[in-house]
Amino acid sequence: MEGGERGISSLVAARRSLQASLEKSRTLGAALARAGPRLDEILQRLPSLEAAVRPIRADRDALAAVGGHIDRAVGPAAAVLKVFDAVHGLERSLLSDPRADLSGYLSVLKRLEEALRFLSDNCGLAVQWLDDIVEYLDDHALADSRFIEALKTSLASLKLSPYPLDGGLLAAALDKLESEFRRLLAEHTVPLPMPSDTVDAPTIAPSPIPVPVINKLRAILLRITANGRLDRCISIYVDVRGSNIRASLGSLDLEYLEITPAEFNDVQSIEGYVEKWSRHLEFAVKHLFEAELKVCIEVFERCGPRDVALSCFAEIAAQAGILAFLRFGKTVTETRKDPIKLLKLLDIFATLNRLRLDFNRLFGGKACVEIQNQTRDLIKRLIDGACEIFWELLHQVELQRQMPPPSQGSVPRLVSFVTDYCNKLLSEEYQPVLTQVLIIHRSWKQEKFRERLLTDAILEIFKALETNFETWSKSYGDTILSYLFAMNTHWHFYKNLKGTKLGKLIGEAKLKEHEQYKDYYAAIFLRESWGKLPSLLSREGLILFSGGRGKARDLVKQRLKAFNASFDEMYQKQSNWVISDKELREKICQWIVQTIVPTYRSYMQNYGPLVEQDASASKYAKYTAQSLEKMLGSLFQHKPGRTMSLNIRHSNGKLNSVMTNLSRSASTVS
Repeated sequence: MEGGERGISSLVAARRSLQASLEKSRTLGAALARAGPRLDEILQRLPSLEAAVRPIRADRDALAAVGGHIDRAVGPAAAVLKVFDAVHGLERSLLSDPRADLSGYLSVLKRLEEALRFLSDNCGLAVQWLDDIVEYLDDHALADSRFIEALKTSLASLKLSPYPLDGGLLAAALDKLESEFRRLLAEHTVPLPMPSDTVDAPTIAPSPIPVPVINKLRAILLRITANGRLDRCISIYVDVRGSNIRASLGSLDLEYLEITPAEFNDVQSIEGYVEKWSRHLEFAVKHLFEAELKVCIEVFERCGPRDVALSCFAEIAAQAGILAFLRFGKTVTETRKDPIKLLKLLDIFATLNRLRLDFNRLFGGKACVEIQNQTRDLIKRLIDGACEIFWELLHQVELQRQMPPPSQGSVPRLVSFVTDYCNKLLSEEYQPVLTQVLIIHRSWKQEKFRERLLTDAILEIFKALETNFETWSKSYGDTILSYLFAMNTHWHFYKNLKGTKLGKLIGEAKLKEHEQYKDYYAAIFLRESWGKLPSLLSREGLILFSGGRGKARDLVKQRLKAFNASFDEMYQKQSNWVISDKELREKICQWIVQTIVPTYRSYMQNYGPLVEQDASASKYAKYTAQSLEKMLGSLFQHKPGRTMSLNIRHSNGKLNSVMTNLSRSASTVS
């Protein structure tokens, strides 16, 4: 019984074991069924996997030899990759607007620069080491050839890649800094308010850019300069600051700087423009350009040598208008030659000479070569032109000798012009400048300058003028008119030269001669003209008793008729004559009145009744003493009309008027 029970138990256990084995078989079958597709995929990839892991299949000794090389190459490459990751971490900060936190932005940019320097120094080395490992694997056949070629292609593309290591992040950051540089400049650059009178302007305008802003500009320039883009910031600076100076100068109305020689209408226009030019140039140099150089140095002083700031300033000055000022001076030198032009050339030279130290300080550097060259060229033109006109003056005065004198006997315009002109040349305003010009010009010709060179030349001009005067005095057909002319001109010499520079140069004795000659010719003029009229009113033979009354009346009529005829003729002729000086004119008229009127009044009081009752009395008692006095007092007045103009004769033989403020006339003297 016991044996049967044990048998049954064994069968049950066997049955359970078989059931468990069967369940496991089913589970394994299901698993194998599920793994079938994956095995197929593995079978398909086996060839490539075999190639990829072939170095592992190399013999142990070869693998051991290459292991150290691989480790040395992979270490630097891994470090480079870490730095690349750090660079990408800076992108967000560097692509933001730097104005919010400029110092923080610059700090991040500096970190980028350091990272890029590391990459620049190590990336090539890491690639070279990887290249060496690939060559080793290829030489020792430690890897599949396709694998080796793929590695070589990747390394070659790294070597030849035109893209920056940072993907253009540094360039983008620098662009933003340049934009911030322009914004800071533009927001703190405003045109300098121009005073209404540039003569009374303050000395030098203070720096118009606040110090905190200048510090920001400097900080930006340090990073820009470190990355080799200083030229671009200089261009921005020149554009903004140059436009600002042009705007400041715009309120001065400088359109005249662009006038061409042909557009100068007359001497007066040149005079007015040159005066404005001198004031405007002095203001621009001493105030605008002086202040601008100061700002340039403050902004660029930490960007390298001083030449950087000077070069930037030179571009600003050239674009802002300093060259236009110099071109205007050149334009004046190209206008036609005349004495007034000489004064204007001296004015321009004097202005440049006053600004010489300023020009040397502002424009003396290598960067200002164009400004220096144009300035030197202008100074040479001024000196050559001034000396040419000055040395021609004597010849031009001599040329006028052949011209007829004034038909009305007045002082020739040439005489008054030349005496006034010589006094100008000898004045404190012009003599030192002209002397300096002559000294420089003679030094260029290797000739010695004599101390009295200028004064001797002016004395020769005056002597030529006196010779002209003597020649003209002898050319009158009417002797009486020549006396009037001589009296006029001698008095002009005396009165207008006494106490002047030219008068002192001529000497007191010579001036006294002119005064004496004036008196001499005045006396002859009166004696030979109006002085002859009183004798026509002779009392001889006039007996007023009854028996001789008729005869006396006839004599009175005869003598009054002769007086009236002579008076009318003389008055009509001399009504067209002129005594230039008012004082002399009044004195001569007074002398004539004193010569004629008292005699006439007395004669008419005594003998007038003889004819006044006659039917034809108006023919003989033609004038009253009062009417004669009034007529004689109105003689020798200036008449509106033609006047003399002084001319310069050019080498082509043409005469060009230099006294364009005077009316043109057929005669260059009258």
